[in-house]
Amino acid sequence: MGEPVWDAWRPEEVARRLAGTAVPWYVAAGWAVDLFVGRPTREHGDLEIGVPAGGFGAVRSALTGYEFDVVGHGHLRWPVESPAFHHFFQTWVREPATGIYRLDVFREPHDRDLWICRHDDSIRLPYSRIISVTTAGIPYLVPEIVLLFKAKRAELPKNEADFTAVLPLLTAAQRSWLRESLTRIHPGHRWIAAL
Repeated sequence: MGEPVWDAWRPEEVARRLAGTAVPWYVAAGWAVDLFVGRPTREHGDLEIGVPAGGFGAVRSALTGYEFDVVGHGHLRWPVESPAFHHFFQTWVREPATGIYRLDVFREPHDRDLWICRHDDSIRLPYSRIISVTTAGIPYLVPEIVLLFKAKRAELPKNEADFTAVLPLLTAAQRSWLRESLTRIHPGHRWIAAL
């Protein structure tokens, strides 16, 4: 496979396509920051959503006509029917006619209605606690969890920009949760002092 070509959907397009899907899903990563802040904060090269791994079939059914590639080790890609499906959590959604990628689906660990953090399975929260919804009805991952994932690669300018955009808007409870979670997963992380 050559270099992936992206022309990602916007969150409102994904919300339209997944309307009525029976599993919880949410916009993740950089777009979730923008939805939380309420305005664009930076450019985005892709769009990620999270779904319970066991509910991936419902998302796949809602996106009939698209191809799904499991992604891991950088940009290596395999069909979802391959063994790689059980080893990697990312699945890219591709238009078969053009080869253009539109969406990145994170298949997240869960226990029924509990989301499980893939970096520390002792961190478990009900989906009702991790998903916020915009006034336009677009579900997104709460910012403290977005930042927890971004902390792993805090040196990237986009992740530092997202932290800077979100930090002043976090509640005391959100700061406390993020500080405790960072201390557990990334002890000594430089963001801890800022919280």
